[in-house]
Amino acid sequence: MKGYEAVAEALRDCVDTVYTVPGYPVTEIGDCISALMVTNEKTALEYALGDSLSGRRSCVIVKNVGMNALCDPLINATTQGLVSGVVIIVGDDPEALFSQNAQDSRYFGELAQCPVIEPDRETLSAAVAAAFEASERFSRVAILRITPALLNEDIHLVEAVQLIRHGRLADSDLTIAGRTARADKGTAGLFAWAERSPLNRIKGGSKEIGVGVVGGESHIAIPYPPPSFPSGSRIIEIGRPFVREHQQLLPPQAGRSLERFTDRGFFRTFCSGCPFKPLFSLMKERKMQVIPDIGCSFLLMNPPYSLGIASYCLGSSVAVAAQSTGIAVIGDGALLHSGLNSLIDCREKDIPLLVVVLANSRMAMTGGQGVPDIKPYLSWADPIEIPAEDSDSLSEALSIPETGQKVIIVRGRCPEEAAYEKVEC
Repeated sequence: MKGYEAVAEALRDCVDTVYTVPGYPVTEIGDCISALMVTNEKTALEYALGDSLSGRRSCVIVKNVGMNALCDPLINATTQGLVSGVVIIVGDDPEALFSQNAQDSRYFGELAQCPVIEPDRETLSAAVAAAFEASERFSRVAILRITPALLNEDIHLVEAVQLIRHGRLADSDLTIAGRTARADKGTAGLFAWAERSPLNRIKGGSKEIGVGVVGGESHIAIPYPPPSFPSGSRIIEIGRPFVREHQQLLPPQAGRSLERFTDRGFFRTFCSGCPFKPLFSLMKERKMQVIPDIGCSFLLMNPPYSLGIASYCLGSSVAVAAQSTGIAVIGDGALLHSGLNSLIDCREKDIPLLVVVLANSRMAMTGGQGVPDIKPYLSWADPIEIPAEDSDSLSEALSIPETGQKVIIVRGRCPEEAAYEKVEC
């Protein structure tokens, strides 16, 4: 079978859901495995992260420039963690045959501290299995880089052993600094994993080592983190000289403590005069599990409400919730930023979803800058408008629809000179 067929076949053995935004050279992989087409790459990865929270392994298939669109949730997933494995299969076009540039996706691995695996025909099946295992072991997305040379190669597929692990979300008691330190510790472990991996075939005294090159006695299948190899070896790469540039790369320094709210002595919560507190209290009373967005709703991760499961990036709550809790809480600014694309895609796919929009007409976390009225942007969604103080109407409206989306615009006005409260632990 051809390489693209082999990739699809290997995926069938280890994945529950597959999303794609088609493009050269990976369109055929998505076709072979009947991947679900998505509006854009960011939404696709957010769907996959929602699946992960629900215990489903998920794959996202994109071309190289698609990595630009999804790198926000990609990077934040490393800090926030995940549960079941998430793998991005990215098709690079190093000769820019059918793409607007020849970018090299391996650099996203370094940026997001994610494992990057670049198989040859000998390691393809094992590489797909290893990508999911690494994603779960290190609680972050894994990247599988594919180039046309492999996709057009004739491959004899060998069944790989599946090892299913469970990733972990960052401890809710960790501050953002603590979560970042936790991610760094995982990256240090990732370096050790890459060094020991049997996917890399480096013969003693090798003078030529291929990276992504089909065939060859010595092969580096994990360009990030890069393994050690004999000095003086000639590194043959497809694309930019990533491995050669990173020969001296070291893991993050160990010893940094994981800062916790209990150690710091306080956590932050909503302003004392926050108009949305009746809404949050009602959600807590009903023991709702929600996906908050970045912005004020992120504070639902903290006491006294502790309703939030995970929050990955600005505008991400809609698509993540669509494949997990079914309840997204998002600010009007975040929805305008990038949540609307996901809401449109959810509507097209008729995914049951409750979207609660906190409409305070301001960017409260960045200085109170104004936000346009959200209603005209949502007219197609037939939103329900409810004043934040109308507890009876909120109580009646707060339910996940059986089909389609229910969008509730909860209108409230932030108090003048509002400031988030610090609560002692």
